[in-house]
Amino acid sequence: MAEAGTLHDAFVDELRDTYDAERQLTKALAKMAKAAAAPALQEAFQSHLSETQEQIRRLEQVFGTLDEKVRGKHCDGIAGIIEEGKSIMEEDFDDATMDACLIAAGQRAEHYEMAAYGTLVAWARALGQDDAAELLQQTLEEEKAADEKLSGLAEGGINQSAADAGQPADESDDEEQEAVSVGGGATRSAAKRKPAARRR
Repeated sequence: MAEAGTLHDAFVDELRDTYDAERQLTKALAKMAKAAAAPALQEAFQSHLSETQEQIRRLEQVFGTLDEKVRGKHCDGIAGIIEEGKSIMEEDFDDATMDACLIAAGQRAEHYEMAAYGTLVAWARALGQDDAAELLQQTLEEEKAADEKLSGLAEGGINQSAADAGQPADESDDEEQEAVSVGGGATRSAAKRKPAARRR
């Protein structure tokens, strides 16, 4: 009967899975940067691509601290997220909607990575692998920052631009005129009530 695996074995297995995920993401981020319309979003994807390349080197350092061979194990989870992102890029969306969808796809990947690195940091600490934990923590912080940057871009105008792009211009004009009419009526009614209110 084979010996049962240990937390150390699970840790190395998770490292290999994450190493492969990062390598897959380098290709995906380059495509997402190319597909993005907003310059700030293009820059965010390009910047995170550079970070991801550094994160791969950092993972190689972690393997070194464990005296383990640098090797990846196919990450099905990130492969699925990337496939979803690829499907989005094949859709015929307007530029602003495509950017909003690319942010959503990017954040799915970031959240997956944050979960993976959070686990790796916790396991490294439990195993007394302090050097590995410190390297992995650096990457975890970068993933959190990348996620926050994407949220900032979405909330800073991209989501609203996408919403506005779906509104016909003449319809919004009609709504504005109707609002003025209704507002005027309400104002007149209120004005008629004011004298009575003062008499009370």
